[in-house]
Amino acid sequence: MLKKVLKISAIVIVVFVAALFAIPFLFKDQIKAKIVEAINESVDAKVSFTDADLSLFKNFPNATVGIEKLVIINKAPFEGDTLVSLGQLNLKMSVKELFKGKDEPLSIQGISSTNGLINIIFNKDGVGNFDIALKDKKEETKDEASKPLALKIQNYKIENFTFRYIDQGSKIRMVIDSLNHEGTGDFTNSKLDLTTKSSAKVSLDMDKMNYMKNVKLTLDAVLGIDLEKSKYTFKENKALINQLPLEFDGFIQMAEKAQIYDLKFKTPTSSFTNFLGLIPSAYASSLEGVKTTGDFTVNGFAKGELTDTTVPKFNIEIASNNSSFQYPNLPKSVQNIVIDTKIINETGILNDTYVNLDKLSFRIDQDVFNAKANIKNITVNPIVDAALKGTINLANLSKAYPIKMDKPLAGILKADVTTNFDMASVEKSEYQNIKNAGTMSLSGFKYTDENNKSMNISTALVEFNPSKINLKQFDATTGKSDISINGVLENFYGFMFKKQELKGNFNMSSKQLAVDDFMTSGEPAKEETKTPAKPADAMKIPAFLNCTLNAKATTVLYDNLKLQDVAGRLIIKDEKATLENFKTNIFGGSIGLNGAVSTKEKVPTFDMNLGFNQVDIAQTFTQLDMMKKIAPIAGIINGKLNSTIKLNGNLDAKELTPDLKSISGDLLGQLLSTTVNAKNSTVLNSLTSNVKFLDLNKLNLNDLKMALSFENGKVNVKPFDIKYQDIKATIGGTHGFDQTMNYTIKFDVPAKYLGTEANNLIAKLSPADAAKLDNIPINASLTGNFSNPKISTDMKTAVSNLTTQLVNQQKEKLTQKGTSALTDLINKNTKAKDTTQAAKTEKEQKTQEVTKKASDLLNGLFKKKNP
Repeated sequence: MLKKVLKISAIVIVVFVAALFAIPFLFKDQIKAKIVEAINESVDAKVSFTDADLSLFKNFPNATVGIEKLVIINKAPFEGDTLVSLGQLNLKMSVKELFKGKDEPLSIQGISSTNGLINIIFNKDGVGNFDIALKDKKEETKDEASKPLALKIQNYKIENFTFRYIDQGSKIRMVIDSLNHEGTGDFTNSKLDLTTKSSAKVSLDMDKMNYMKNVKLTLDAVLGIDLEKSKYTFKENKALINQLPLEFDGFIQMAEKAQIYDLKFKTPTSSFTNFLGLIPSAYASSLEGVKTTGDFTVNGFAKGELTDTTVPKFNIEIASNNSSFQYPNLPKSVQNIVIDTKIINETGILNDTYVNLDKLSFRIDQDVFNAKANIKNITVNPIVDAALKGTINLANLSKAYPIKMDKPLAGILKADVTTNFDMASVEKSEYQNIKNAGTMSLSGFKYTDENNKSMNISTALVEFNPSKINLKQFDATTGKSDISINGVLENFYGFMFKKQELKGNFNMSSKQLAVDDFMTSGEPAKEETKTPAKPADAMKIPAFLNCTLNAKATTVLYDNLKLQDVAGRLIIKDEKATLENFKTNIFGGSIGLNGAVSTKEKVPTFDMNLGFNQVDIAQTFTQLDMMKKIAPIAGIINGKLNSTIKLNGNLDAKELTPDLKSISGDLLGQLLSTTVNAKNSTVLNSLTSNVKFLDLNKLNLNDLKMALSFENGKVNVKPFDIKYQDIKATIGGTHGFDQTMNYTIKFDVPAKYLGTEANNLIAKLSPADAAKLDNIPINASLTGNFSNPKISTDMKTAVSNLTTQLVNQQKEKLTQKGTSALTDLINKNTKAKDTTQAAKTEKEQKTQEVTKKASDLLNGLFKKKNP
């Protein structure tokens, strides 16, 4: 009997477990349909999700409904904007909730979601994108507003959320990133205590000014909640702004058209350690063992209503008086710290908020630095009034505060500057409304970056005037380079506060400028881990630059080149660098350059016009890689070159050097005082080996003019003529940047150059007959590549040409002899037959003899003999 009971029990358990597995699959389509129906009946937006599932195991005996990748997309006037995006949404509820009727509300016990985005936008007309409820649902909400909200939620949790708030009218942008929040409480009661934990990073921009950037916030709080009054009261709580502790007291209440605030907050202690905790985490260090004196306090309140037109009145006071701190293991301390700052709104109108930094002062050793500032009218047209005065020894910064730097700074910064301006004048470049005065200098500055490239600024002096900022002096060295710059900065405040272009006109001079000193590279490998170096980022011309630079340099080192007396104008604008009238001495002559380089598109481009004047040909076409590809054979020519080159194409994104496969353009050149060093050319050695009469050491290329064009990795040489004594040669064809070639040479050769036998044969001719011989055309083709050329000639055609000429001359003479013999035959009948036969035989013999001599003669001109 017991066995039977156990067996039946086992069967029941198996069936029950199987049912728990099967039910989610059996009801999956119904679950999806119910979710879609609920959404479509509630919102006026485009809603989608990839999957919906049901689990009876995650929170047994409760059920869990999971929705994957839920996305809500706005309709007009925010067409296409994402309102909500949830990577995962889980709803915990009793199993019996799944079987409720259509009109019965679901009772949800728990909610959790991960990887979410909430994107709130107000357009310029003040319309928000979050109002997506259908009209009839809005009416239902109004009718049911007086009824208590009965929820059975016990806990909720969100992980890794991003909340964005954008007000296009007031130009406010707030981002809460890495948001994690959870709460536990019994929402079945109208009054409850909700235990919460929250953490996030907050950034805030107002009218292009950044007020907070990734400020880390945490809050652990018990909130007393009155659901009937929509009132939330702070009870036990602890907040951190970065590492600054704060405590809150008071409440926030939701009214029909406002949020009511009555809050107070303060630092629970007054130690100056609180200030160090306020420093952003990227620059902060452990506070353990830090010695401090004096105090640092934050106190404030917010009281009033937050509506469409008002904010609560508030007052935030940040204060410290004669404080100091010193980190363990650091030799310096920061003394006499005074901070007196207030952020106040006394009217409830946001634009009436003002910030007073009445004093910020500190001392390191004997160096004292003071600052003060006042900002008002913050939302309409911020007005700034500020002053800086003092000295900072930069080397002492890392000795007094554990700044995270691979290499310590050095140098003396001195400032005595006052400024007063409003943002509208900055934006409109109305410099007459901007009041600047004073100077700022930096001397003995030394900095080494992560790639061990160092910059030493001996002197930098900036003078502030009402209409502009003068860079009076900037003298620096880095690597092998020295630079001196002076000029005028325009729109400096527009660049700093409004993200406008940085405008300026500068003059730069240098005794030696090594381009490599200013090139960026990938992150170096760490020796202890041997981690491969990070690839260099693509080089970009900064989009914010709009300036002109008049440059002069005695020597510029670029790759393996040494440029002398470089001068020209560089204009940088719209991610494009334009070079005007650049000149340099190199290769025994000079090069002029005009053109532009643009990095605006993904693939950088260039467009250049170059002028070569009296440059050494061999150096130009062996040391410039691009010229070597365009005319590789020119490297064996000794002499000078005048040339104009127009070319354009793409640039390598990391080095900004020409991508040779992409360049196109043309070259016009004239050779001056040239000779050919043929022994250094495989092509010419092969050519002279195959064409016996050619002696390239006697070749005269003086004043030779040529034209070529190049595109898609191919160079096309327009046919040109050269003279070798009284031999004419016409050369033309193409070659590739990959060194393949296809050229033809058409020789026009006088017979006297065909060797001793030809001259002996010509000597037997009468001067009149010798003069009648035409030049012999000989064609040669050059294929293969420059290191392994293939030479072929049309020898048979040349043999036939010379043979034909000699035979025709002999035929003419024999014909004359035949005519005389025929006359004798008429007079002497018997003898005539013998004479005619003899003439015929002699003619055939002469023809064969001439043909053989011509053939032997021309065969001797070429390396390969014909049979």
